Amino acid sequence: MIPSSLSPEETRQAAVHAVWTFPSVLASAFVVAWGAEAAQFYISQGLALALLAWLQTLPEFAVEAAIAWQQDVPLMTANFTGALRLLTGVGWPMIWVVYAVTRWQRGSRDRWPGIQLDHEHSAEIVGLIPPLFYFVWIIVKGTLGLMDAAVLIALYLGYLALVNRLPPKEQEEVEDVARVARAVIRMPPASRWLSIAGLFLLGGTALYFVATPFLESMKGLALALGVAPFVFVQWVAPFLSEFPEKTSAFYWARSRGKAGMALMNMVSSNINQWTVLAAMIPIVYSISLGHPAAVPLHEHRVELILTLLQSMLGMVILANLRFEGYEAAGLFALWFAQFLKPDWREEMCVLYAVWLAVEVVSAIWRPGRLHAFAVFPTLWRLTARKPR
Repeated sequence: MIPSSLSPEETRQAAVHAVWTFPSVLASAFVVAWGAEAAQFYISQGLALALLAWLQTLPEFAVEAAIAWQQDVPLMTANFTGALRLLTGVGWPMIWVVYAVTRWQRGSRDRWPGIQLDHEHSAEIVGLIPPLFYFVWIIVKGTLGLMDAAVLIALYLGYLALVNRLPPKEQEEVEDVARVARAVIRMPPASRWLSIAGLFLLGGTALYFVATPFLESMKGLALALGVAPFVFVQWVAPFLSEFPEKTSAFYWARSRGKAGMALMNMVSSNINQWTVLAAMIPIVYSISLGHPAAVPLHEHRVELILTLLQSMLGMVILANLRFEGYEAAGLFALWFAQFLKPDWREEMCVLYAVWLAVEVVSAIWRPGRLHAFAVFPTLWRLTARKPR
């Protein structure tokens, strides 16, 4: 699942498979998205999105596991950091673009419409903090070991417990969901739960089996176009492996009242990758070596710091529970600059750090800047009192 030397005939055959793998992944992404849309009325939206993120990131897990098994630390780091930077630097801005264009098509005169988040979305924003802070320690010590994997998995389980406390969506919002999800919601209880489980199972199984041929077919196309191996692993492979979550997120961004859910789909994937995906790396790496071992990260600190700063900035940007057009443009501009000039890593770290500092310090005169952190404790107390 990573670039290797293929004959011209093998490259052509791999590329041809894109004819069926691409629509298969697309269809699978819609199926699991419908399952999540229906499930949010019976479990919390956050938990539904967490389950969705698990299924959607199967291709990314497959790629990272294959690289970890080969013990290729540079490519391992490139894929991990590239996937995370694509989510925030391209995925979030594209959600805003789809949302804004849809509003303009519907007659809105607001040229820079902001995406408003719900108070319950503060749970995902707050849930991103622990893994980011723990990764500061991982970067400082320069290794990612099995003990770190245990901590990261525990943090993810804590996040699931957190979002599970939130109430399901109100039934009045049923008319806003897709036709398939709406039909499932209106079924009798037993049939409804079987249908929701069936959507998740069908879409997830399809993603599992099509993930490898899909990535191989895309690899064949990339090799045919002369894409360099490192560029493929850091940017092309993550973009393709994250295609399922981008599909569902863009679908929701076009729907009325669903742009916030689209963003939280991406944030949930961010949390998934900072915790479970990162935890998988030393586990597979150790199994491949035949003994417990920590992945050495000393030589890749700058890549990790750059990725960490971008995620921290994204978290703070969403902390006012609104995603503005100029913020989307800024995130994309910084990502695009590092894509064009990979050797600007240190300079990009400085830019991210400065922007992050400005956002945090501005909370002094912008009381709503960190609104999510004020809302979350109240949300926690209210949900603790409500019977589920």
